[in-house]
Amino acid sequence: MHDPAPQDGESEMALVRDKLAGLAAGGHAELLLVPARPTAAFSRRDALLPGFGAAQQVVREHGFAPMLRPVGGHLAVYDEGSLVLHLWAPHPDPRTHIHRRFELLSGAMADALRSLGVDARVGAVPGEYCDGEFSVNASGSAKLIGTGQRITRVGYLFSAVVMVDGAARVRDALSVGYSRLGLEFRPETVGCVADSVPGVTVDDVRQQLLASFADVLTLDPDPALAGSVRSVGPPLRVPA
Repeated sequence: MHDPAPQDGESEMALVRDKLAGLAAGGHAELLLVPARPTAAFSRRDALLPGFGAAQQVVREHGFAPMLRPVGGHLAVYDEGSLVLHLWAPHPDPRTHIHRRFELLSGAMADALRSLGVDARVGAVPGEYCDGEFSVNASGSAKLIGTGQRITRVGYLFSAVVMVDGAARVRDALSVGYSRLGLEFRPETVGCVADSVPGVTVDDVRQQLLASFADVLTLDPDPALAGSVRSVGPPLRVPA
């Protein structure tokens, strides 16, 4: 039996925290891939900035519920036009293969978008929100996917947000949020899959991501992915 999908950003984060903590008690690897809810996910670094309170207020006024997330560098904003992905798994030495996990899993997501017709590449776009070496972009000009990892003593959490549609609303909220935080940001770097593939749906992207992750997670055991799920099917959460 699968748990019901989270109804908002806070319940999603609560579920992920519980699952990650559960790895220490023998919990198994699982993949969660669900449509997002209107969320402004701040980092703990953001919470230390003088403009944090003002940034929370302005994104709330734009219709996004502010929250603190466990991974990532700075504010990320997303809504029903996005997909949220979390993969948590036990690992005997989770810190050793952080870079390799980013390579494998970001590469798998780029492959999924390329299968839909996007010129998807792994790498940061200068001036993007929550910049990261393993973001996924379109043609080197617009960020489509943000990625992050959290490491515990017994495992890891890999998380990503995939912008499928509705980049304009997100762009507006990010612009005011970053302004209040006092951080640099280029609004034109916010993109979505639908910019390259008009008419694409969240479910179209979800199906391609599931297929791409299945290819990666069913490879011969890779030390970077020790403990990860070995098959990915239609359910939102797939036991190891």
